Amino acid sequence: MSALPSPDQRLSAEATALAGRVERFVRDVVAPYETDPRRDHHDCPTDDLVAELRARAREAGVLTPHIRPDGSFLSHRETAAVLIRSGLSPLGPLACNTAAPDEGNMFLLAKVGSPGIRERFLDPLVAGRARSAFFMTEPAAEGGAGSDPSMMITTCRPDGNHWVIDGRKAFITGAAGASIGIVMAKAAEGACMFLVDLPDPAIRIERVPNTLDSSMPGGHAVVTIEGLRVPADQMLGSAGEGFQYAQVRLASARLTHCMRWTGACLRANEIATDYANRRHAFGKPLIEHEGVGFMLAENLIDLKQAELMIDWCAGILDGGAPGIAESSMAKVAVSEGLMRIADRCVQVMGGSGVTQDTIVEQVFREVRAFRIYDGPTEVHKWSLAKKIRRDWKARTGQAEARA
Repeated sequence: MSALPSPDQRLSAEATALAGRVERFVRDVVAPYETDPRRDHHDCPTDDLVAELRARAREAGVLTPHIRPDGSFLSHRETAAVLIRSGLSPLGPLACNTAAPDEGNMFLLAKVGSPGIRERFLDPLVAGRARSAFFMTEPAAEGGAGSDPSMMITTCRPDGNHWVIDGRKAFITGAAGASIGIVMAKAAEGACMFLVDLPDPAIRIERVPNTLDSSMPGGHAVVTIEGLRVPADQMLGSAGEGFQYAQVRLASARLTHCMRWTGACLRANEIATDYANRRHAFGKPLIEHEGVGFMLAENLIDLKQAELMIDWCAGILDGGAPGIAESSMAKVAVSEGLMRIADRCVQVMGGSGVTQDTIVEQVFREVRAFRIYDGPTEVHKWSLAKKIRRDWKARTGQAEARA
């Protein structure tokens, strides 16, 4: 049984048809590649495999489907319909060019990049000819930025018509093999954001640690930046505006993560449901045992809640609001719900669920990592609690709570 969202009458005919094409492509063309042995030593898909998948997506007319040929974007609601379906396979977002961090980087550059930056850095990403990396997070052991970007210790300083960047970064997704980088650093004026060509000898990958997840080419690298010279016209905006531009990317990127991994959990639930109906134990199919049937029923509830949270937050963003608090709520609700779904799918399938015979085991690992991507659940709850406090003060006119 599929729990994919039903066609939404609020969506354009264009988006509805596109979502259908993406689903057929991922199910019929991409899913058979899930057993392809082209993986690196971290079990991530190789760039050769990604290039082949993107060539097939280009032929099918579903490459970078959320961006129209004229450069305009689908609405957030329409994007949800497309990206959920691209996520039906862990390889689907890579094949369709809807994967992180490229998808979020494309959104950012389209919104705030100068014409020159869009032509030089955005166009190759949209065409699927390049991969990108977003250099913000820093090593925890050195007190660098993580969930709190204000802790950034990577520096940049002007030098003639260039800026010089020095520092170290950690968990930089896709740095190995990327040809475009967005680097955040701190100047006297505040945070800055730069576009850079990769590879560059001033950016050295120290190591790529083995991690729980394995869906993103290049893994999550630790890098050292020493004396990186960047032309001044490759800064996004002006010095000190880096956090402002990071906010442009933030809410949308949180939500598109929710979309892709909802698709993955839909597929995992389909596999677990099929298993429970075919597998017999104690004289009847597993689905007829209440403990198993209830787990699958709870999956449907969590999937529907994820769909509705995504749709609600997408509507907020489509209305022009920043959606910071709403995307935090969606990210928490969806990531926690998807974790429950993935865990139940493994449990329903028993020993089969912990093998690599299906994608269920991988989805479980990936969704566990998703609870940390773009801010752990606890950080989002803390941020929401601060908003509750601010709203209470504004509503009551009180500077401090009364005892």
